[in-house]
Amino acid sequence: MKKILDLITEELEKAFGKAGYDGKYARVTASNRPDLCEYQCNGAMAAAKEYHKAPIKIAGDVVEALENTEVLEEVQAVNPGFINLKISGEFLSGYLNAMHKDERLGYEKVKEPETMMIDYGGPNVAKPLHVGHLRSAIIGESVKRIARFAGHQVIGDVHLGDWGLQMGLIITELKARKPELPYFDPDYAGPYPKEAPFTISELEEIYPTASAKSKEDEAYKEAAMQATFELQQGRKGYQALLKHILNVSVTDLKRNYANLKVDFDLWKGESDVQPYIPDMVQKMKDEGYAHMSDGALVVDIKEESDTKEVPPCMLLKSDGASLYTTTDLATIVERMKLYQPRQIVYVVDKRQEMHFVQVFRCARKCGLVGEDTDLKFLGFGTMNGKDGKPFKTREGGVMRLEYLLSDINEEMLKKIKESRPMSEEEAEAIAKVVGLSAVKYGDLSNQASKDYIFDVDRFTSSEGNTGPYILYTIVRIKSILKKYEEQAGLIPEAPILACGNESEKALMREIARFNAVMENACEELAPHKVCAYIYDLANAFNKFYHETSILGTEEEALRNSRIQLLVLTRRVLETCIDLLGFEAPERM
Repeated sequence: MKKILDLITEELEKAFGKAGYDGKYARVTASNRPDLCEYQCNGAMAAAKEYHKAPIKIAGDVVEALENTEVLEEVQAVNPGFINLKISGEFLSGYLNAMHKDERLGYEKVKEPETMMIDYGGPNVAKPLHVGHLRSAIIGESVKRIARFAGHQVIGDVHLGDWGLQMGLIITELKARKPELPYFDPDYAGPYPKEAPFTISELEEIYPTASAKSKEDEAYKEAAMQATFELQQGRKGYQALLKHILNVSVTDLKRNYANLKVDFDLWKGESDVQPYIPDMVQKMKDEGYAHMSDGALVVDIKEESDTKEVPPCMLLKSDGASLYTTTDLATIVERMKLYQPRQIVYVVDKRQEMHFVQVFRCARKCGLVGEDTDLKFLGFGTMNGKDGKPFKTREGGVMRLEYLLSDINEEMLKKIKESRPMSEEEAEAIAKVVGLSAVKYGDLSNQASKDYIFDVDRFTSSEGNTGPYILYTIVRIKSILKKYEEQAGLIPEAPILACGNESEKALMREIARFNAVMENACEELAPHKVCAYIYDLANAFNKFYHETSILGTEEEALRNSRIQLLVLTRRVLETCIDLLGFEAPERM
């Protein structure tokens, strides 16, 4: 379906043409003075220069040409040259009925779908998820869902940090604790045990212990670096340990991400792309892109238009070791070989922007991607506490993600118990659903690139621009529909009629914005635009609810129309919250 604004604009284009003016001036927008009109066209102001006429004269001519339109019920030329518009109730209801009949609510899939890869999550194995991982997971998941809804072929990759010194540190500490394990015997021929020699709890304790030791004991650090080198050179015992580390860690990561309703298509990591590095580096050398500088192998990527220094992209350190830039470039090589994406989107902390400038420029300069592949950096801001600083525990440490979610759920459980009596089991289930909406909506309602304050009290409130408020609105609609079914039976197949009052028409206009909002949110990879829309829609519905009799409407056709309007409102809201990554309970 065409967007409602496009249909109104088309009507204005005809009128401009009929009046003798160019249709390019006919663009219609939502009114910035809803007390005066619903939509407006300011094109007469711009047309005045071309036609050497007063704007109000042009506006008057266009209004006269709109005399017999079925799209608009009121048009008015206003000094100095504005065209104020009100949409026809019959046309608007017809538009909503067409939306209602369509399983995608009138939102058409893109005509040229693309293969997109979204790199988000980015956790390190052997470490628990903490609040610093929250934004990448939440934003990336929503961007993935929005792009899929638009019709693109989208592949989400967690991109694990499973390579480098952290693996050597774990191996070294494990060797100190359990030297008898066969993984440390260079003469052991195998096979190695199927069960890991540690639990996830032990693994999460081993790494910080090893890291602390390496900062105090130079010999220990040297041993960890040697273990890292031997792992990367293919020592079988250490490779077997790496598999155990990955299996145990990824199992726990999947559990934690599932609690966030975040799901990845690929669980690949830095270790997966190591085989691509030698050929990639050799190619860069052979083609003259890579050269030695102070003992390191680098690619120059600065451009004449740079306003600040962009350092060379380092491929290998002086000791021959690879870096994050190396593995990120090799990951691009693998992705192009296996998936041929049209876009690769990186949902990463915005403080890493320079790193990705280097990676993207190097990849393009060295021919790792073609001109038809977009590399996009979707940098996000920090999640801060009420003090305006990055969110910490009361003790000053970085909070584990599962503890944060638990705290939110406890707060929601307390509020739910205070609001109405229900069983402990039901209250806990509802708290979990609503708590997740509080966290996700609280994050996604902010533009990704901006920092925001994580305020538990505000986010868990059922009033204001919050996830619980959106869910409360959906639950209110469900409750009304349930009452209708108890009183009158199944919801009838009935058309939505032209509006009965102003708040009803305002709700209908908000619903009609759906496909325009979704198109814009996908083009800009901007979940916050979906949040802003459903907040407006929820407000419009609640105003309609308070000002309008629904079940008590005496006229049957109008009552059935309003019931269908509720069903459509619920469908739109539920579609949107699914794209944001959460759902609504049956009651709150």
